[in-house]
Amino acid sequence: MALRKKPIVAVVATAITAGTALSACGGGGGGTTPASSNSTYKGGNLTYLYEDTVTSWDPQRSYVGVDLSNESRLFSRSLVQLPVTTDAKTAATPIPDLATNTGTKSDGAKTWSYTLKSGVKWQDGKAISCADVKYGLERNFNPNLTGGPTYAWGYLNIPHGSDGLPSYKGPADTKNQAAFDKAVVCSGNTITYHFNKPFPDFPLALASLREFDPYRKDKDQGVKNNLTIFSDGPYMIQGNWQTGSGGTFVRNPNYDPKTDGNRKALPATITFKENIQPDTAASRLIANNGADQSAVEMMNIPPSNLSQLVAGNVKSRVENPQSPFVDYILPNMKRLTNPKVRQALATSLNQAAYIKGYGGSQTASAAKSLVSPALLGYKPNPTTGALGQGDVSAAKKLLQGAGVPMPYPIKFTFRNNPARLAGAEALAATWNQAGFKVTLNPITNKYYPTIQTPSDNSDLYWAGWGADWSAQSTVLPPLFDSRVNLTSSTKTSDYGNYTSKTTNALFDKASMQTSVEAAASVYNEADAQLGKDYAYFPLIVEKFVFLRGSKVTNYINNPAVSMYPDLGSVGVSK
Repeated sequence: MALRKKPIVAVVATAITAGTALSACGGGGGGTTPASSNSTYKGGNLTYLYEDTVTSWDPQRSYVGVDLSNESRLFSRSLVQLPVTTDAKTAATPIPDLATNTGTKSDGAKTWSYTLKSGVKWQDGKAISCADVKYGLERNFNPNLTGGPTYAWGYLNIPHGSDGLPSYKGPADTKNQAAFDKAVVCSGNTITYHFNKPFPDFPLALASLREFDPYRKDKDQGVKNNLTIFSDGPYMIQGNWQTGSGGTFVRNPNYDPKTDGNRKALPATITFKENIQPDTAASRLIANNGADQSAVEMMNIPPSNLSQLVAGNVKSRVENPQSPFVDYILPNMKRLTNPKVRQALATSLNQAAYIKGYGGSQTASAAKSLVSPALLGYKPNPTTGALGQGDVSAAKKLLQGAGVPMPYPIKFTFRNNPARLAGAEALAATWNQAGFKVTLNPITNKYYPTIQTPSDNSDLYWAGWGADWSAQSTVLPPLFDSRVNLTSSTKTSDYGNYTSKTTNALFDKASMQTSVEAAASVYNEADAQLGKDYAYFPLIVEKFVFLRGSKVTNYINNPAVSMYPDLGSVGVSK
C-alpha cells in the first residue's frame, strides 16, 4: 500500500443510517518494533515526508485519515480529543479538549451539551466562542464545500427534502437558518446539539473528525480556504501552504498548553515535504542522513525495500502495526447476476497468493470480513469469511453448475501500484484455473471517480475502507445502503451496485439502537446477509511498514489516529 486515502465522497449514507459505536477512529492492535527513545526536549525541526499532495486543510472538508490525524494534533482543536497513547482501550476513550468535559447527554442520547473552557484562543489572540463552534458546523452544510464527512446531515434534527438531503444549505441559507438554530443552540459558552435519533457515540465523532470543529466566520472565504490554515492548536502555518512542496508549522504563541494537557507539541517546527514517493522516502530514511535523521513518513515502505530493513541500524527504526484499512473485492451485481458465479469467484479467491504477491506477512493478513477485527462487535463473516483459500476444484463445480459459458470472462479493475498489481496477477491465476478468463484492468489515476461511474463495465472491483471510528456504523451503511448510494449519476461508495431491502432494513434497525452492543449485533446480521448474497469478498487487513530517522523521539503509532505517526507525541533529539 502507498498512501491510503478514504474515498473523498459525501458520506450521506452513513449520516442517514449509521447506528452506534464505542471505539475510536479505525486502527488495529498489532504491536510495534522497539520504540524510539523518550525525551521531554522541546525544540528542533521534525520533517514529515508526505506522498502526493494534501487534499484539504479545511477542517470541514478534510476526509483523509492521515490529514484528520495531523490536523487534530497541529492546528484544529475539537470539543473533545483522542488521547496520545498506544493503548487501544485508552485511545478509544475521548478526553476534554476545548470543552470542560466529554459532554452531557439527555433524551436517550439525542441531546448533547458542552461548555467551553476559559482561556482557549485563536492564533490572533481572540477567544474561541460558542458561535465559532456552531459556525464550523454551519459551513459543513455548504454544498460547495465538498469532500468532508456528513454525519451531521443525517443526525441533526433539521428538516430534509424529498431527495433525503437536509433543507439547510449552510451559512448563506437565511431561509432555513432558523431550523439550524433550533437544532444547534448557543447559550453563553455552552453549545447544545439536538439530534433526530440516538447518537451515543457523538463524542467519538467529535474527536475523530474535524466536521464539528470551530471556524471563525470572519475568516471564511468558502472554497478559497481549502488550504488555508487558521489555528487554535499548538502550531500555525508559517506563511502559506504551497501545493506540491508543502509548508512549515511553527509554534502558535496564543496556544496555552494548560488548556490541553494531551498534545506534547515537542518540535519547535514541523516541515511537511509533499510529493515524496515511497521508494524515495524509503531510500532517504534507510540512508539516515542530514535532516532525514529527524524525519517521519506516512507511506508504506515498498516491498522492494523490505529486505533492507533487517540491518541493525535500520531495524530498530521500523514500525509494523496493523492498519485500520481492509481491502476487499466487489462483484458488479448488474453484470454478475448469477449468484453461483459470484460464489465461484469467492471460493477460488486465493488470499495467500495475493498476500505473497503484495509483499508477504509483513504487509498484510487475511481478512475474514470487510469489517476490521479492531471494530466493536467484530465477527468473521459466516459465509465469505470461511473462504479465501483458493479452492479451484470446488469453484469449477460451482461454475459448471451455473450453466454459463466457460471460460467465463471477467474484467477485474483495481487501483494500480506494483504490490497490488502483483497481488492481482496472483488472484487471476487461480481464477483462471477455476474456469474464468480474467482481464486485469489496473487504473493509476482517478480510480474512485472511475469506479463510481454507473456506466463502468467492470465485473470485479478492488476497494479499500477504514472506519471513521471503530464501529460498523461507519463501514457497512456507507458502502452498501443503496437508497442513498445509487443514483443515475453515481454509485457513491456502493461500487458493486448492491441493492437489498433486507440489508437496508437491518441498517435502519441498527440506527435506532440506544445500546452500543445492540447496534453491533444488528450490524453483524447485516454483514451475514451481505455474505449470503456474495456482495463482497474480504481480501486483506493491511499492515503499515513505517520508517523513521534516528533522531526521532517519543515515536508512537496511535490507534486513536489511525496508526499514523502521532504528532501529539513525536519529537526530535538535540
